[in-house]
Amino acid sequence: MKLKTKIHLFSSILMLVILVLTNIGIYFVFEKITHSTEYSQLLGRAKEMTVAISEATTEADAKLILRANVPPNGAIRVVGEGEKFVVSVVSMEGSGRVNVVPRPNEPYTIEMHDGIEALSLGVPAIWPTGDVVELELTQWLTDIKANLNILKVVMIIVTIVAAVLIILSSVSLSRIVTQPIEKLIVAMSTSRKGGTYEKIKVPENGKDELAKMGQTFNDMMEQLEQNYQKQEKFVSNASHELKTPLTVIESYSNLLARRGMTNPTVAQEALEAIQSETKRMKEMIEQMLELAKNNEFHAYQFKQVDAFELLKETVQPIRQAYNRKILHLGRGPVMLMTDPSRLKQLLFILLDNARKYSEQEIETSVWEKEAYIEITVRDYGKGIPKEQLPFVFDRFYRVDEDRNRKTGGTGLGLSIAKEIAVGLGAELKVESVLNKGTTIRILLPINNE
Repeated sequence: MKLKTKIHLFSSILMLVILVLTNIGIYFVFEKITHSTEYSQLLGRAKEMTVAISEATTEADAKLILRANVPPNGAIRVVGEGEKFVVSVVSMEGSGRVNVVPRPNEPYTIEMHDGIEALSLGVPAIWPTGDVVELELTQWLTDIKANLNILKVVMIIVTIVAAVLIILSSVSLSRIVTQPIEKLIVAMSTSRKGGTYEKIKVPENGKDELAKMGQTFNDMMEQLEQNYQKQEKFVSNASHELKTPLTVIESYSNLLARRGMTNPTVAQEALEAIQSETKRMKEMIEQMLELAKNNEFHAYQFKQVDAFELLKETVQPIRQAYNRKILHLGRGPVMLMTDPSRLKQLLFILLDNARKYSEQEIETSVWEKEAYIEITVRDYGKGIPKEQLPFVFDRFYRVDEDRNRKTGGTGLGLSIAKEIAVGLGAELKVESVLNKGTTIRILLPINNE
């Protein structure tokens, strides 16, 4: 059974059950109210009669009072001690009907007689003879029965009309509820069969859950499409980047096979080229694996560290290894919650880039702001053109192809730095001016939990 049919059936049955129960409740409440009203009126008449009978001097006067106050479509009976019958008076509408005897300990009794309900009650009275008698009044509820029958017919008609409206409204409601789901199913089926990323039409100003579901689906499809495009681009770039060193290795291997055994110079050149390209290819593969690892956020171990001392520890080995002047500015301690090993890795990438692409001194600094720590790495190299700044964190992107080839760059360093920054909850900002240098700022939250 389809979801739309299930929703339609369930909502219709539920609303019909509620409507029927409501109508039944209204009917019985109305019946109870009419009986109570009839009882109150009959009791008031009975009390008036007891007062009048107590003032009568003869039984004839008492009977006259009974005849004058007999209820329309009803009867009065006076019963003495030991259920001894005293007198009975019946109206013209109630003639031929038997009085209903009220039950003791109940304010009134309703009994069925000839298919018609009769309400009876009894009150004590003083008969002219001085005896205490029971004054029993009975009222046949013919009018009430007619009104209840009319009410029953009206409620049946209302229920039928309401049932039709409920069915129509539930059909409309089920369409409203299931239409976005059907669109999702069609879009997903089309995407699966065609290999595309289909989206559905969503109202621009939609605020309900169905509109949000559609918007979320469209966002998901857009993100999947972007990820797929990035993956295709990554595979294409990786294939291109790996093809170059493999071509060089193959070329020099062939040269070595042809002339390397007889020409030591050619052999030395071939071996050096093969070693260089093999090293660069190995570095590239390691960086690709590092990019994949950096997506695993659970691998990050956060703890309190001194950013000033951590930067100092990172700068010192690079300064000694490459004999470069690297300034370390700022004041410590500067405490923050981060992963020290990952932050060191990020700083090493930025310092290594600054070392490769500038010959002058490098400046580093740590400053504590209001809600974050700012770590800066600045070089005075060639700089990056303004139009290329948005792409520096893309994988395999190179600002200067020839310069990167000379320095052995793979175009993955800053991509890895970006991934690490995301894992640390940090933000990277790049500022660069041509022929004046580049500044990269790392903005780290102080409390990163």
